[in-house]
Order: sequence, then C-alpha cells, then structure tokens
Amino acid sequence: MFGTLMLIVVPAALFRLLGAFGVGRFATWRVSVLHGLAVMLVFTASAHFVPSALGPLPGHHDLVAMVPPFVPLPRLAVYVTGVLELIGAAGLVKEATRPTAGLGLAALFVLMLPANIHAAVEHIPFNGESATPLWFRIPEQAVFMAIALWAYVPTRAATARRSGGVPG
Repeated sequence: MFGTLMLIVVPAALFRLLGAFGVGRFATWRVSVLHGLAVMLVFTASAHFVPSALGPLPGHHDLVAMVPPFVPLPRLAVYVTGVLELIGAAGLVKEATRPTAGLGLAALFVLMLPANIHAAVEHIPFNGESATPLWFRIPEQAVFMAIALWAYVPTRAATARRSGGVPG
C-alpha cells in the first residue's frame, strides 16, 4: 500500500543526499522531491505497458480493470495515460519544462482519480493483492497532485529571471 509513496520518498532522499555531497542539481528539497516524483512516474508508467504479474507493480491488465465503465476504450486509455506519465516525468527533470509538466501532471492525476476510486470501491486487486482502500488512495492522489503543483509554482530565481532582476 505504501509502495508508490516509497517510490517518491526514497529517491527524493537519495537525491537530496547527493545534493548534500555537492551535486548542485539536488541542492534543494524541492528539486529532489520533483525528481523523486519523476522516478515514481517512470515505474508506474511502465506498468501501463507490461503484462500483469511480471513484478511487484501492477501490469496492463490490472490497470485496464480499474478503468471505470464510463471510459471508452479502456485499453487505449491505459496506454495513453502511461505515455502521459512518461512525458510528465521527463518534463519534471528539466527546469525549463518543470512548470508545464507539473500543471499537466496535476491535471492527469485529477483525471485518473475516478479510476482510483473505482478500483477501491470495486475491490479490484493488483497482482493478486487486495485493493488499496479508498481512505488511503484519495490522500495518496492528493499528495501526487500537491507535488506536481509544487513543480508549477515558480521559484524565486525563476521569477527574478523573468523580471530581469537578480534572485535574492
């Protein structure tokens, strides 16, 4: 149940540790956490394209099962959301595309919320494990949305660059 969150927390902590050892890219928690979200998205996106029961993450069939009945072409929807997750992950890594990626990912997480609710309410298992309960699934999605929106919020340095000033 906590696996997806750990796919953000552990990489973010490792990235920040690299920052503490002088790797300038990871000098802030914000960038480290956003890169952690990118790592999580690469793992979750890969599940959209691999068969179920291949590893610890759910596979394509599991994700198709969680698509609510009102969504047309559920198999295609799973492939499309996987591609969007990969694009969003790539966008988070580059500073210039980070705000757009963050806003796009926040919207994607909102659009995927009905599938998460459907999976919890209908008790749809992943890899044979019981469904993640709704009380955990919705706050988890809210965390993902918050981190994505954090990417959208401009930093002081970016604001200063846009206005022609010097960051302070």
